[in-house]
Parts: sequence; structure tokens; C-alpha cells
Amino acid sequence: MKPTTEPGLHRRHRAGVAVAAPVAAALATALLLAGCASTPPPTAELNSAQQAIDDAERGNASQHAAEEMSEARTKLSSAKAAVDNKKMDDAARLAEEARVDAELASARTAAAKAKAANDEIRKGTDVLKDEMQRQSGGTTP
Repeated sequence: MKPTTEPGLHRRHRAGVAVAAPVAAALATALLLAGCASTPPPTAELNSAQQAIDDAERGNASQHAAEEMSEARTKLSSAKAAVDNKKMDDAARLAEEARVDAELASARTAAAKAKAANDEIRKGTDVLKDEMQRQSGGTTP
């Protein structure tokens, strides 16, 4: 018994393989190169995080928000290590978290300073009220 495959069909199949093999190789090479292409370091995010930490330090955030400042510094350090390890997505995320932590530290510092100023004004107001009561003979205004 002879195979039912036609001779022409066999030749067409071989020609298709001959054309498909280089195309597949080119596609595989392109995918390999795309996978190996390195993502650039998140320089903007790293700079932004460092700037936020510097700004917070200038505002004495370490005094009022030490935990947040410590977190910001740790995350920025981890972001730099991630860059060294070619983990750019992790580096960008950590740098962004460091920036947010530093900004939180700045906000908490501003709130603490505002509260201290408010407390000082309240004390001054209380002293003035006491003085007014003494001068008016003890009646409350």
C-alpha cells in the first residue's frame, strides 16, 4: 500500500519549513534582545526621594518624625541597592516610597511645629486673661 500523501504536498511543506525556520529564529532573537535590554535606572525617582529627605532634614524632621525619616533613608538605600542589582522596577517603587515617607515626615514636623506655636499662643492668651482679671478686680470678661 502506498502512502496517501501527494508528492507536491510534501514539497510545499518542506518549503514552508525552510521559510518558517529563519522567521522563527529572527523572532526568537528579537524577543531575547528585548528581554535582555536593560531598563534604565529610575534616576528621577531617586533624585526626588533624596530631595524630599534633604528637605525634611532641613526642617528638623528627624527631631519630630524620626521613625518616618528612618524609613525614608532605609528605603532610599534599598532603592540604590536594587539599582545595583538591576532590579529597576523595585528601585523605582522603593524610591517612590522613600519620597512619600520623607514628605510624611515633613508634614508631621510642620504639624508638630504648628501645634507648638498654637500652644505658645494659647499660653500667652491665658496670661493676658489672668492679667486682665487682676486689673479689673477679678471679674471675668
